[in-house]
Amino acid sequence: MARTRWAPGATALAGAARAVEAVIARGESADAALRNAAAGAHAVAGSDRAALRAIALGTLRWYLRLWPALEALLERPAAVPHGVRALLAAAAHQVEYSRNAPEASVHAAVDAARLLGAPRATGLVNAVLRRFVAERSALLVNVDASAAARSAHPAWLAERILTAWPERGPAVLEPNNAHPPMTLRVDLSRTTRAAYRSQLTLAGIDSHEIQWIDSALTLNHPVSVTDLPGFADGVVSVQDAGAQLAARLLEASPKMRVLDACAAPGGKTGHLLELLGDGAEVTAVDVDPTRIELIQENLERLRRTARLVVADVREPGSFWDGRPFDRIVLDVPCSATGVIRRHPDIKLLRRAADIAAFAATQRAILQAAAGLLAAGGRILYATCSLLPQENGDVVSAFLAAAPGMRPGRMPPAAALAPGAIECPAGVQLLPGAEAGTDGFYYACLEKTTGET
Repeated sequence: MARTRWAPGATALAGAARAVEAVIARGESADAALRNAAAGAHAVAGSDRAALRAIALGTLRWYLRLWPALEALLERPAAVPHGVRALLAAAAHQVEYSRNAPEASVHAAVDAARLLGAPRATGLVNAVLRRFVAERSALLVNVDASAAARSAHPAWLAERILTAWPERGPAVLEPNNAHPPMTLRVDLSRTTRAAYRSQLTLAGIDSHEIQWIDSALTLNHPVSVTDLPGFADGVVSVQDAGAQLAARLLEASPKMRVLDACAAPGGKTGHLLELLGDGAEVTAVDVDPTRIELIQENLERLRRTARLVVADVREPGSFWDGRPFDRIVLDVPCSATGVIRRHPDIKLLRRAADIAAFAATQRAILQAAAGLLAAGGRILYATCSLLPQENGDVVSAFLAAAPGMRPGRMPPAAALAPGAIECPAGVQLLPGAEAGTDGFYYACLEKTTGET
């Protein structure tokens, strides 16, 4: 039998290295990097695409632990091109975290260097990775002396999380490196959770119910959405159980005028429409035209309709007709530090200075939204951040300067989800924890007068 041109796994490894390079060198999101890498010069097809994705995300998840170990093996780490750096990290990930034979991963990495157009780097790749295979236990012991590096977090972020949650911090850092569950939201206006779970069972898909929220099912093993019964018809959607709390906390009713600001990709919009039923008056706003298209696609699948507007909620004149809203959802832009297990590139893309910038934006959005709210109306402020600077600090500062606003009623944290934490201005869910959700913060605010 003729030998294939490349070692097994080399094409997927090269593609993963391209994706990792795009993140670490050009600041691309992992989603964009993966799309481009799969369609690169040596296109990856079929099952190799899944391998490419798994290797790239795993490398990004553990990059801040792996690269310091590799640096110790290099005479001039700064002189190593980003593409070769990414390949070394991807191959080291395979050595440390996959079931592949280490020697096979080294062999694949050498061929991957050729695929990446770096044939002169093959000697370096081979030598460094062979040393990593032989010395990795000692190398990683040195790296793991730092809690931040051991958990593959940037030092500034690990410090802020540990400061915010001193008794829970280590238990937060660890789940950030876990593989996230695939949780579904069943449209209870069209079926029951038990009936839908039976459909999953008939399709050979095992699942279990989330006891504290009646619309949620978690799959025991993730599957493609195309394999989910009724997905194309909108009977079910993919949404973390913690995110499913948002529409309920808003306490909207069918006759109310509702605004979903910063609405993309539309998960909360769809859930609101499911709860409110036909005829609900919901306006979904997002500043990004491409993301508005994504909301439209999601609503078409759900067989739901809303008024969709490309606008910045901080500029009400661009979309508001002057009629106050009874309910407003503010899922504000944030550091997304609560969803790192789904988006490990966040650990490499976020910077400490970003947090103050996010907080300023959040405060401005909250201030603008309050001006759109009817007296007696309700705002749900939400983030997927773990950091008080974006959560309770923002809400508390806003309330202190807005005499026409007050904290809104909310269920006790323990009644929302297992392990939810009562905060001075809201409720925090930590990733993993007892509930198994992503990290979210929720606060409810009510308007007492027409002035803010």
